[in-house]
Amino acid sequence: MTDTALETHDEAGTFVEAPAMADDDAALFAGDTGVLPYEARRALALVLQRRYLSAAAHPAEWKALLAHQNALASRCHDLFVELVVDRDYEIAYKRQVREAGLSIPVLLKDEPYKRVETLLMLFARNRFRQEQGAGERAAHVDAEELVDYALGFLAADETNLAARRREIDNAVATLVREHVLDEVAEGRYRVQPVVEILLPVERLRELTAWLRDPAAADLSRTEAGDDETDAVDEDEEARA
Repeated sequence: MTDTALETHDEAGTFVEAPAMADDDAALFAGDTGVLPYEARRALALVLQRRYLSAAAHPAEWKALLAHQNALASRCHDLFVELVVDRDYEIAYKRQVREAGLSIPVLLKDEPYKRVETLLMLFARNRFRQEQGAGERAAHVDAEELVDYALGFLAADETNLAARRREIDNAVATLVREHVLDEVAEGRYRVQPVVEILLPVERLRELTAWLRDPAAADLSRTEAGDDETDAVDEDEEARA
């Protein structure tokens, strides 16, 4: 076939350039062989990068994720990762596939939360459920509420209060960075629905038993607790 066979004629009989192929239109950069549209690619990248993707924070990507959910799930499966989409809370996150009998390279690490982070999430989750039960659309907590709650788990003979306060402040910063809490004003945070996924009912039962053990829940013990984050993003860029 000659090159002129790819050309078309206009009404005057002159040659005009043929329109570009659809595959060329989809290319976003030199050498691009991807087939997903831009917003769907962004949705996939954000799910892989972050602890979770929410409709509230990324409405365009959330819409694209729903429209291309099967394709995005397939790409995650190629990496032995499961894409979980919670339409009730409008949240999507990833989970490591583990299958007996399969040798699977693990991409997502089980990283435990520290005790103080777990305590703050428990407080935030309780507030979230209370506000939901009262018919409120949003739940908020204040920094001092979080501090007072965590300090309540200090050992009776704890003397290094400044160090414990820094530890609590760092824990709040971690939950903000991971969008479990979103700061809406100085010292005031909105609790995100993802806290219910991070602390499902089964985990709450375990943590309730843990909190009943003063030695285990003692905030002055700074080593990491045993609360796994496998339910959501275990490889958050900020925690790498």
